[in-house]
Amino acid sequence: MKRLAFTAGIFLKNLIFQMRKTMRKYLWVAAVALFISVSAPAFGAGSPWGAAYFPNVPLITQDGETVRFFDDLIKDKIVVINFIYTACPDTCPLETAQLIKVQQILGDRMGKDVFFYSITIDPENDTPSVLKDYKERFGARWTFLTGKESDIIQLRKKLGLYIQEIQDGSDNHNVNMMIGNQATGRWMKRSPFENPYVLADQIGNWLTGWKAPPQGDDYASAPKLRNIPRGEQIFRTRCASCHTLTGHEQAGALGPDLLGITERREMNWLLNWLRAPDQMLKDKDPTAMAPRWHSTSNTTIWPCRTCI
Repeated sequence: MKRLAFTAGIFLKNLIFQMRKTMRKYLWVAAVALFISVSAPAFGAGSPWGAAYFPNVPLITQDGETVRFFDDLIKDKIVVINFIYTACPDTCPLETAQLIKVQQILGDRMGKDVFFYSITIDPENDTPSVLKDYKERFGARWTFLTGKESDIIQLRKKLGLYIQEIQDGSDNHNVNMMIGNQATGRWMKRSPFENPYVLADQIGNWLTGWKAPPQGDDYASAPKLRNIPRGEQIFRTRCASCHTLTGHEQAGALGPDLLGITERREMNWLLNWLRAPDQMLKDKDPTAMAPRWHSTSNTTIWPCRTCI
């Protein structure tokens, strides 16, 4: 009898110990959950990516207006920031052309609740008037900026877009861009050569916490994925920013539609144009000098040398 009572006592003691252990575990989880729920607004309000982090340096717009980086450009705004230079022969024009597509998708949200900024890394040559000409040639509806070289380098470093290893005296630079919501502290580095619809979705929806009303069909009506041939991959990543292959040119297109181009132009001419467009313009090739084939400015918009 005593043995049975002793065994029962041990069982009850272990049972009580386990119940207390389990209770402490659940109380701890509940306490953590309560702390997170109470503190969540404070995390957003106390974002480290504010005036104490971003330098409030002066910059000059393409219209000659002086603005402050933090106070005037990014404070409480959803922004896209990239760095370019107008004399860039390949990557920068392609990057700008890609952002034009994102601009078209975002529509009238541009300049209202979404703001794009392109800042030159060559302020010595990219004066406000040069930036304005560059902006107008592409049909961009966002702000282009210049300023002191030291201030621009400081901004590139703060935005994580400065790579010390490639600062060799040339204009090599990080072609990534930053998208962010300064008010919430949500920032992300993105490639401008991402699918423009994906970029527009990240900028217009992800950064806003999906507050914008959804548009379009659901996934049930999405087309099936297919294997993309190498030629189509090259066209999508290097040519589609400026050209189409539909037989119908879009209004305001940066380059002509290329459907049937090998029938309209001799193969040797096309190869020479892809290899050395600047030289053909310098030699005043009559076909290359036609208005439809080249920019009237000093910088050839297309074909980019990356198309070779």
